[in-house]
Amino acid sequence: MKRQEQGFTLVEIAIVLVIIGLLLGGILKGQELINSARVRNLADTTSGIQAAYFGFVDRYRRIPGDWDATTAASAIGGGVNGGGNNNGRIDHTGGVTVYQEPNALWEHLSKAGFINGSYDGGTEIPTPQNNNGPFNPFNGAIVVTHTADYVGVVAPTSRLHLVLGRGIPADIARELDTKLDDAVPTTGSVRATVDDGGTPTLTGPGGLSWGGREAVCIDTTVDPDIWDVDADSQDCNIAYLF
Repeated sequence: MKRQEQGFTLVEIAIVLVIIGLLLGGILKGQELINSARVRNLADTTSGIQAAYFGFVDRYRRIPGDWDATTAASAIGGGVNGGGNNNGRIDHTGGVTVYQEPNALWEHLSKAGFINGSYDGGTEIPTPQNNNGPFNPFNGAIVVTHTADYVGVVAPTSRLHLVLGRGIPADIARELDTKLDDAVPTTGSVRATVDDGGTPTLTGPGGLSWGGREAVCIDTTVDPDIWDVDADSQDCNIAYLF
C-alpha cells in the first residue's frame, strides 16, 4: 500500500508561530519589568541615603562617619564601634583602613535609625560576610566619600558623592541617569566613576576597588558623551554627587 506522508498545515504553523511570539514577548516584557524595578531600587536608594545623611547632620550637627566613635557612641548609643577624625569630611586614609570613615557612616546612620539594617563599622572593604556596608542589586558595594573619582571633574575636584557600586549594566545606568539627571554620564549630579586605573582610586585590601569602567561604559565619539549601551557593558558604576 502506498503510504501517504503528512506535514503541518499553514494553520498549525501559524498557531505555533503565535505561541512562540507570545512566549518571547512575555520573556522580554518580564526582563523589562525586572530592569525597571532595578532602576527604581537604585533611585530609591540614592534618595534614601541622601535624605538619611542630611537628616543625621540636621539632628546631631556632625558628619556621619567622620564623627569620632567615642562621642558618637555617647550621643547615638547602641555601642558604636567606627568613627572618624572630625575634620568635616568622609575621607579615606589608605592601606587597611581605607574604608574606616565610609563604613562608619553606615554604622552611624543605621544605629541612629536613619536607614534600615545593622552595620558593624569595620575598616575592611565591605563584603556580604563582614556586614560593613550595603550593596546594590548587582552585588556591588555602595560607598559614600569625598574623592575626585568621577568623570567630568571640575573645581572643587573632590566632592561628596554616593558611589552606587560596580556591576551595573550600561542600559540600567543610562535609564537611572535619565530618571535622576540629564542622561549624560560626564555632567550633572549623576556621573560615571573613573577607571580602576584612574588616579586617585579608593582601593582596599587585595587591590579591590569600587572604581568604575568608564572606558567601556561611555561613548565619547559623540557630543555630548553618552552611556555606551551598544557595547553592553555589565560592569559600570555611578557616582551621585551631593
